[in-house]
Amino acid sequence: MRILGIDPGLTRCGLGTIDADVTRRVRLVDMRVARSPVDLAPHRRLLLIADEIDAVIAEFSPEVVAVERVFAQENVRSVTSTAQVAGIAMLAAARAQLPLGLHSPSEVKAAVTGSGRAGKLQVQNMVQRILGLAELPRPKDAADALAIAITHAWRGGAHALDATVDNGQHGGAGTLPRAEGADLTPAQRMWAGAERMSRRAGAVSPHRSASG
Repeated sequence: MRILGIDPGLTRCGLGTIDADVTRRVRLVDMRVARSPVDLAPHRRLLLIADEIDAVIAEFSPEVVAVERVFAQENVRSVTSTAQVAGIAMLAAARAQLPLGLHSPSEVKAAVTGSGRAGKLQVQNMVQRILGLAELPRPKDAADALAIAITHAWRGGAHALDATVDNGQHGGAGTLPRAEGADLTPAQRMWAGAERMSRRAGAVSPHRSASG
């Protein structure tokens, strides 16, 4: 299963493509960042990002698109532009007739590091280890996009992603089948333990955005 992860942003939009097999082992296909100059009109900046997303879909033919969900923060302008990019990412998936997954920032951090409050560097380090990369994935926007794709592979089920995945949009945590025992990587086992703890103690909520 080929998954395109998108970390929405107007100045830098992370795009990470991975392949996941039926045991949920993943490998890197491509990572890049779509950029738009700050001196362009907003609608032209969105067009540049949209064109790059379409180009990645055309080049690598993903079978599902996963996008980070946008949460309200103190910087309203930043949230607005991020939400706009998330919207064009979702539209790109719809135009390509691809299923869509939405994942909260804390869900992504918990999936790849075992903690919903992990920092950017922790996420980069774990993405490097999970994908077996020789060096840290950079820039951080590309690393975040890969983390989103990995999260979808593990939470969505690499062998059953032919339908739209609900990851908390209607109050649920996206409970989906999970690989067991020898099929789990160390990071997946860490995440599974963190998820069990979060259900008991509410430590990691899919509706809470962690800072970083």
